[in-house]
Amino acid sequence: MVYVLLAEGFELVEAMAPVDILRRAKVEVRTVGVTGKTVKASNGVPVTADIEIAGAVTEGLDCVVLPGGLPGTINLEKSGEVQGLIDFCQREGKLIGAICAAPSILAHKGLLNGREATAFPSFQKDVEEGGGRLSEKFVCRDGQFITARGMGVSTSFGLELAAALTSPETAAGIKTGIQFA
Repeated sequence: MVYVLLAEGFELVEAMAPVDILRRAKVEVRTVGVTGKTVKASNGVPVTADIEIAGAVTEGLDCVVLPGGLPGTINLEKSGEVQGLIDFCQREGKLIGAICAAPSILAHKGLLNGREATAFPSFQKDVEEGGGRLSEKFVCRDGQFITARGMGVSTSFGLELAAALTSPETAAGIKTGIQFA
C-alpha cells in the first residue's frame, strides 16, 4: 500500500499524477489528509482524501509519497504523524518519494546524507546542507529514496514510483499507454 500525504497547500499535480500512475499499475494507493479529510491544494482546489492521518497504519505500508507545494511542505514537515510514517519507512527499508520542496523534509532529517537526490531549485540547498549529493536528473532514485524537481516532472516521478513498486516493464507499459514522451 502507498500513502500519498496531503497537507493544506500541497501541489495538486505532484500528488495526483503519481496517484493516477500507481493506480494504473494496480498498486493500492490511499490519499491521506494530514490537515483534515478535505484538503485544499496550493491553487485552492479542494481534494477529499481517502482517509485522515489518524487512520493511517503501517501494516502493509510499502511507500509514502510527499508532494511539494507551499505551505504544503511546511505542513507535512511539522506533522508528528507524517514524521512517524517517514521514520517507519526509513527504518523498514520501504520506499519514500518526495517531489519539489518535499525532499527538504528528508534532508532536514539527515536521510539524504551521502545519497544522490534532487529538489526544486530553491530547495536544492537543503539537499546539499543535509549531506546529499545533488543530482542533475529531474527524477532521481538512490536506494529507497525517489526525489524529483517539481510539478513538470510529476508523471515521470509517478512512473519511477511505479517501476520501483511493480516492475520497469509495468511502468513502460503505462508510459506507452498514456502516450508520455
